[in-house]
Amino acid sequence: MPTTPATPSPTWTVGDVTVHRIDETPLPPATGPWLLPDATPAVVTGQDWLHPDFADQEGILRIDSHSFAFVAGGQRVLVDTGIGNGKERANPAWHDLRTDFLERLTAAGFPPDSVDLVILTHLHADHVGWNTRYVDGRWAPTFPNARYLTSRVEREFWAAYAMEAAREQMFRDSVIPVEDAGLLELLDVPAGGIEAAPGVRLLPTPGHTPGHVAVELTSRGERALITGDCVHHPVQLAHPAIGACVDIDPRQSEASRRALLGSVADTDTLLLGTHFAPPTAGRVITQGDAYRLLADAS
Repeated sequence: MPTTPATPSPTWTVGDVTVHRIDETPLPPATGPWLLPDATPAVVTGQDWLHPDFADQEGILRIDSHSFAFVAGGQRVLVDTGIGNGKERANPAWHDLRTDFLERLTAAGFPPDSVDLVILTHLHADHVGWNTRYVDGRWAPTFPNARYLTSRVEREFWAAYAMEAAREQMFRDSVIPVEDAGLLELLDVPAGGIEAAPGVRLLPTPGHTPGHVAVELTSRGERALITGDCVHHPVQLAHPAIGACVDIDPRQSEASRRALLGSVADTDTLLLGTHFAPPTAGRVITQGDAYRLLADAS
């Protein structure tokens, strides 16, 4: 059985907001070549700043699954919910996991019943898994007192999509139970973004999926940006044209990534990568005609 972790979750301070990284699991080395096929070992090793934190000496990417939790405007917020435990998944790295994610979340001060708001950057299996847990023979919302938010464009796209069996299974166990409980709220996200809670704004970053959003935090003049899958790995700062094999619209995904990186480059904005391995966060600086990450492990 999972046990409560002995070490506290990593945190970053954004004004009055403390952001906790809630770890789920490192993803296997094969994830990088599958997910970002253009991030070849030669490309990766050409950026020496990626080693040792974000890639190994052979140019194999380090990629994690984790969530972010914080309190903003009196609301207890969780951004994305990872892969989940006991889920039937086609990807062997995601199938039937047994992690201590909920224990870590609770140890960070966010027991499931206390969460007020769950923000889903998009509806992929590794971002919605802990939406539900198996209770009394059925998948039930893990956060029964929370509103779950995602963009209307996102949900309506998948409603009309000809899903393969694995994706249908994911919706059955991790999305539809939340809808059936009346907890899923769909937001129209305009070009300038929309406030989800005081100091928390959803910004449209389409391409990976049609309704993908990034999450902006502001407090006392400080700013942070949670990437979702607009940026999967820091190698994409150096090479923004590198996209994911599962991008719905690769050209739009690249445009969103370039716009997001350009908006935070050479500023004090803290970039928090949804799949970035530790140290996970940092400031984006210009390097040549692209960017690099100055890591912040605080």
